[in-house]
Amino acid sequence: MKAARWVVVLSFLLLPAMLFAGEADVVRVEVNKSGSSYSFNVTVQHGDEGWQHYADKWDVIGSDGKILATRVLYHPHVNEQPFTRSLSGVAIDAGNREVIVRAHDLVHGYGGQEMRVELPE
Repeated sequence: MKAARWVVVLSFLLLPAMLFAGEADVVRVEVNKSGSSYSFNVTVQHGDEGWQHYADKWDVIGSDGKILATRVLYHPHVNEQPFTRSLSGVAIDAGNREVIVRAHDLVHGYGGQEMRVELPE
């Protein structure tokens, strides 16, 4: 019985540390058009804590809710916050006048600040 109590107490003590980094927020987006495709420069803010808790990707979402592109982030950016990464060659249908850019982290998934961005013509 004592061991079970310690497990519960230890879980409550460690939970805030696991969640300390919070959700990944998109804080800036630059979009450029080149021919029929777009390039995105996206700045993400997240308290990356190492390989177990870091922002691992960001998505470009169309007006219909469909994921149009994903930029995978392969490692934590503990000492580089906020950080900017690019993605080019994104094909977007002419019917989309704007997109949403959202970020994802390994612990919380989606849920941080998203940005709605008008597409250049």
